[in-house]
Amino acid sequence: MTTPAQLWQFLLSGLTTGSIYALIAIGFSVIHNATGIVNFAQGEFVMLGAMTMITFSRDLGLPMPAAFAASVLAVAAIGIGLERGPLRNARSRVVLILVMITVGASIFIRGVSMIIWGKMPLSLPPFSGDTPISFLSAAVMPQSLWIFGITLCAVIILHYFFKHTMLGKAMRAVAANRRAARLSGISVDRIVFFSFALSSALGGMAGIIITPITTMSYDAGVMLGLKGFSAAVLGGYGSMAGAIIGGLTLGVLETAGAGLLSSHYKDAIAFLVLLFVLFFRPAGFFGMTKVQRL
Repeated sequence: MTTPAQLWQFLLSGLTTGSIYALIAIGFSVIHNATGIVNFAQGEFVMLGAMTMITFSRDLGLPMPAAFAASVLAVAAIGIGLERGPLRNARSRVVLILVMITVGASIFIRGVSMIIWGKMPLSLPPFSGDTPISFLSAAVMPQSLWIFGITLCAVIILHYFFKHTMLGKAMRAVAANRRAARLSGISVDRIVFFSFALSSALGGMAGIIITPITTMSYDAGVMLGLKGFSAAVLGGYGSMAGAIIGGLTLGVLETAGAGLLSSHYKDAIAFLVLLFVLFFRPAGFFGMTKVQRL
């Protein structure tokens, strides 16, 4: 394979992975804009989406579309439970305490998932076969097209939701100024409720569509969550456009690095990018730069 063809293959593969990171990063941003916290259980929502999809489709025999919808709703319900339970009833509203609650929730979900689904990696069949499609000298898996299509649809729907619906505008108002939004009559608690439902649903969707290409295990959500967080920081934490650009950029960098250097560096690249951004441009691509002297 020639070098230009290799680069094209790396680009397409990177965009596939980056689309998953983008969905996870959007979930991080939605929660941050509503609450100001980092939800470190976001990666577990990705894992739960895949695992519940496997249960509904393989074990219960539901048709693929029905299993997909049921899995996303199930993960959204778990996200709502996290917000309605330990987060809303926490005795302290200090951000650090709430973040640590999400860390505890992540550990708890991971442990319960290990008991339910075991330690062995599980897989899903591709949505429409596994015969590669040749596209400009590059091989594209049909599942990659599903990932591109579902991610694009999710982004378009979210754009319309935030720009043209009352609930979406209310969520933007809370993100811009929580106190002013409350004074104007917006129910902040209701916005937080919907934010967790939306964020966990996006995470579950990401887990479902990536599993046919890779596999999923009870502890795989940790790494996916950290990479999604890195993508969110790269793009500008809290920015939806930044989450998309950051996710795609991180996916391409990771795939190119693994292909041109070594696959051993694949996971390290995400964290090197995170450290680089935090050091040189903490606000990311689309974040607002704030300078604070100590």
